[in-house]
Amino acid sequence: MAHAFPFLSTEQKKELSDIAQRIVAAGKGILAADESTGSMAKRFQSINAENTEENRRFYRQLLFTADDRVTPCIGGVIFFHETLYQKTDDGKLFPQLIKERGMVVGIKVDKGVVPLAGTNGETTTQGLDGLYERCAQYKKDGADFAKWRCVLKITSTTPSQLAIMENANVLARYASICQMHGIVPIVEPEILPDGDHDLQRCQYVTEKVLAAVYKALSDHHVYLEGTLLKPNMVTAGHSCPKKYSPQEVAMATVTALRRTVPPAVPGVTFLSGGQSEEEASINLSAINQCPLHRPWALTFSYGRALQASALKAWGGKKENAKACQEEYVKRAMVRRRRRRGQRCTRNCGWDHIS
Repeated sequence: MAHAFPFLSTEQKKELSDIAQRIVAAGKGILAADESTGSMAKRFQSINAENTEENRRFYRQLLFTADDRVTPCIGGVIFFHETLYQKTDDGKLFPQLIKERGMVVGIKVDKGVVPLAGTNGETTTQGLDGLYERCAQYKKDGADFAKWRCVLKITSTTPSQLAIMENANVLARYASICQMHGIVPIVEPEILPDGDHDLQRCQYVTEKVLAAVYKALSDHHVYLEGTLLKPNMVTAGHSCPKKYSPQEVAMATVTALRRTVPPAVPGVTFLSGGQSEEEASINLSAINQCPLHRPWALTFSYGRALQASALKAWGGKKENAKACQEEYVKRAMVRRRRRRGQRCTRNCGWDHIS
């Protein structure tokens, strides 16, 4: 076996570990505000708002300037490239604003999925070309963590071994490049909830995918203490006729993680994966109440599950700014309680709102 030459110094490892720990500090999760221009077009279309750069900037400014009630709830914010260089109305760069609020700035660095030849409609993720240089620049411009999403789907013939291995290796290569530049990589192997598969099938596939990802991360000598995982929760397919309780989802999810994710990983930041605001919230709470030992912080990295009600309240109108911010604050506070495994009670202010 070839010798593994260390590529990170003790100081670099400490920086990466410290960043990761800050993002998933007690009660905190991630606001995923990294929707591409195309994704924002779909969001804005739902509220009849024009997808202009100014509208995108103004909407994200509303989220980033929400009052201090969100500060204990959000440890990091993932930006899209455009957003990293936008400013508030008074001329302050968004990354500076986020850092002043004690949050960590992140950046989406993948370039989207492309077909994987030789498979039944499966994909891999592009963006490794030029990633070394882009990470160097993003670090200078204020980003301390990054996100890269790979996508796998469950059918009778997928995910194939080829797709699992290809995506695992892409994630590992991305992670090692990030760490060379002092950027904490969020590793996101998303298994889509499309289909009629049951909970057990999703758990089995999740375990196989995560096992392959951590084997690849080991092969690439990635420093696990300076990474975060962003997986799907283990849920049945949207078309599955059987409905499972949050406790069943939690047990399947935590079991899959315990079998595959090393304790060295500081935190698991779940994606909402097409779940409603309520589902994502309730399942996160159940996961944090699961009686199994959980050596990692189990928290959220939500986009729609934090923003859907806020976006609707805004409706593309400046006069609705406060209403938009209030909805976002409510959701962030609920997610904080859910991460701590606390149940809702009707006399707890906003906590009954999901």
